[in-house]
Amino acid sequence: MAIDAAGSSRTPVRGPAPDDPTIGRLVADATRDISTLVSKEIELAKSELKVSVKAGGLGIGLLAGAAFIAVLGVIMLSFTIVYFIAWAGLGLHWSFLIVTGFWFLVTALLGFIGVKKLKQVGPPEKAIEQGREIPKALKGKS
Repeated sequence: MAIDAAGSSRTPVRGPAPDDPTIGRLVADATRDISTLVSKEIELAKSELKVSVKAGGLGIGLLAGAAFIAVLGVIMLSFTIVYFIAWAGLGLHWSFLIVTGFWFLVTALLGFIGVKKLKQVGPPEKAIEQGREIPKALKGKS
């Protein structure tokens, strides 16, 4: 340590050591590290997506199987209702006609409600309006 004329101590300034990294080297290292980090994040996302897609595919398959079995159940329930109506004293052909008419009524009602709901669907007006504002914002206008 050197002491100046006023009596205070100063630490001498030293130059860079030969093994100190340069700015270019630090930038190159940072770029390499960021690139590695991004590629590892992409690999992680891919592996998570594979697991999610497998689980989703299995879930969709199981739901499709359940829907198929439910359709079979409705068919069997329909036959059961037909035979109960016939057992109550009405002819078998009339029983089938009653149950078939009931299912056509349910179908017509669901179709009517579905069409009514579809007519309520409109364009995404807020998103369109915001999209129109983007060019103004990019030009710096409000």
